[in-house]
Amino acid sequence: MGFRRSAAVLVMLAATAPIAVALSAPPARHKQAAPKPATSAPAASAPASSATAAAPASAASAAKAAEAEFAKLEAVKTTPGDATKGQSKAAACGACHGVDGNSTDAQYPKLAAQNPEYIVTQLMRFKSGVRQNAIMSGMASTLSKQDMEDIAAYFSQQKRLPGVADAKLASAGEKLYREGDASRGIPACAACHGPDGAGNPGWRVPNIGGQHAEYVQKQLQAWHDGTTWGTDTHATIMPTIAQRLTEQDITALASYVEGLHAAPPPPPAPKQDTID
Repeated sequence: MGFRRSAAVLVMLAATAPIAVALSAPPARHKQAAPKPATSAPAASAPASSATAAAPASAASAAKAAEAEFAKLEAVKTTPGDATKGQSKAAACGACHGVDGNSTDAQYPKLAAQNPEYIVTQLMRFKSGVRQNAIMSGMASTLSKQDMEDIAAYFSQQKRLPGVADAKLASAGEKLYREGDASRGIPACAACHGPDGAGNPGWRVPNIGGQHAEYVQKQLQAWHDGTTWGTDTHATIMPTIAQRLTEQDITALASYVEGLHAAPPPPPAPKQDTID
């Protein structure tokens, strides 16, 4: 089921908070019962306190290193992507995403017609470690930034196969997508992704029209639960919004997005006979 209407222009402000990972320390060894247990307690608890404090610092350090690596990749100069070269470089991608970028397994996103700037950005996130995925981190690790540009050029030129929305969820999903919910601080999805979900290439906003509902739902839920893909402006917008969505909102939006597609071009006007 496809949908298209004019989208209202909304301005979104996004913020996020850093994630800290706490690890419990190994239990401290205790001596035989001492006459003054109160004085021995601080000595036993000191190692645990030190180890616990070190864990968040270590996680923060790793995140900072990943962000620095991402910045280095962004600074690398490349030539415009070559779709012909990209087709051969994307051969391995076809196993999950489909040879033409239309994955048949809904857990993997469709890459056909995806904005190339967005593809390159996400590949850099995977390579740098800013975004974590067991499969994609390994795949991206061997790619140069030029490889990423070429692969993105190939997939961006493929035609995305349309999806179908669940009629029972369409109304609720459409309302959130096109209007948002000001009472909860939720902007309209269409403000950035456009009326047909095509996104904004210049601002690296992805094309989500026709994307698998299962994949969209999984990503929205992950952002809702605290997952982030970095600390830059583009990475912090969606987690902030998703945290305000309910599970019902996420399910409805994901289904509605799968049914979005660009409006077909109007038929050519009939030729009129002229009299010379």
